Amino acid sequence: MPRRAVAPRIASLRLPAVAAAALLLAACASTPIQPEIAAEPPPPPRDLIAELYAMVEADDAIVVEPLPDPEVEDLRLDATDALALRDLERAARSVMQALEIRPGRPDLLQMRAEVALGLQALEEAESFALESFESGPKLGPLCRRNWAAVQLSRELRGEVESAASAREQADLCTREPVLRM
Repeated sequence: MPRRAVAPRIASLRLPAVAAAALLLAACASTPIQPEIAAEPPPPPRDLIAELYAMVEADDAIVVEPLPDPEVEDLRLDATDALALRDLERAARSVMQALEIRPGRPDLLQMRAEVALGLQALEEAESFALESFESGPKLGPLCRRNWAAVQLSRELRGEVESAASAREQADLCTREPVLRM
């Protein structure tokens, strides 16, 4: 008799065990979970200062550089270092201090234009670049930087034809060296 009492108990346990196994198998056979497709990350912001310098590289027969000015040289170097590190606030402070000492100096005006370009102050960037061009050399790297800043600021404002005109002006800033025999 003890055997008979055990057999119904085992039979009663088999049904739930079979049902549990069937549920587990059904769970395995269900549709796999679709991995979430991550949204495309937004493009990094444009580094307009790097774009500007990439646009102006060329071999020049004529390079015009201002005479060193000890009153503004430290400020100019600090602004250059800050601009390279993209510390635009520090660069702006240094350039503005230098311009207070030597207003109208073309290289400082262009540096101020580049800072403004980095800060996305596009109209200000164009204004400083044009002022630098008017008071500076009409040839060489500074001239190309002037027109590259104008071109980028116009492009970003959607002025395509005007930007193309600025690009043509930048091309006029380079003179090929004269071949001497």
